[in-house]
Amino acid sequence: MTKRAVLIMHGDGPVDDRVVTFFRSRNVEPEIRRPFKGEALEDPDGSVIASVVYGGPFNVFDTDKHPFLNDEHRWIEACVARDVPLLGICQGAQSIAYVLGAEVGPKPGEPHEFGYYPITPTPAGRAYLPESLYLAESHFHEFAVPEGGELLASSELFGQQAFKYGERTFGFQFHAEVTRSGFARWQQADRAAYGKPGAQSREEQDRLGAAHDEAQHIWFMGFLEGLFRAE
Repeated sequence: MTKRAVLIMHGDGPVDDRVVTFFRSRNVEPEIRRPFKGEALEDPDGSVIASVVYGGPFNVFDTDKHPFLNDEHRWIEACVARDVPLLGICQGAQSIAYVLGAEVGPKPGEPHEFGYYPITPTPAGRAYLPESLYLAESHFHEFAVPEGGELLASSELFGQQAFKYGERTFGFQFHAEVTRSGFARWQQADRAAYGKPGAQSREEQDRLGAAHDEAQHIWFMGFLEGLFRAE
């Protein structure tokens, strides 16, 4: 049976992020699905060895407005039930939290993180994160940690940056998958959050990205190895 790593994306940009690089380096060609474009998302079977649900512009609770989210939520439920290694990134993490019964949405005053921000691990998070790490961010919604989950990290503006549920389901608010060239595309996008409370300037982003991207890369590739190595 062919091993499948199913990546659920919410945009049409170049497929050049670190998750894709990780799987290709291990001779697994990722199977990319875009349900927002009407692509089918069946239940995971025994061939699915890993899944990643990416970030995007959709509110995870707007299922009436965006019915494809229901398909993604069913996929997440099935992956958790089957113990498929699962990583949610930003919107994807919010979807996992939402499926598991936690609240998701903006904070009062709608602070944003857009740039590179220091993350602090919790005691539980020290098993997965170093004491000091700057990570790429682009969001203003936040997830609560679902009941039965563990908080792994926080930042100054957002108390919930990472969680785990069970041994093989993780949600990250940050974007360790994005390369510097990928983040540069976000900087040029119409929805770039410059001027929003908490967002960094372009100059600060460039300075921090140059200083911290390599450490972000090394940590994230090691994390992926740990999550998916048994597969």
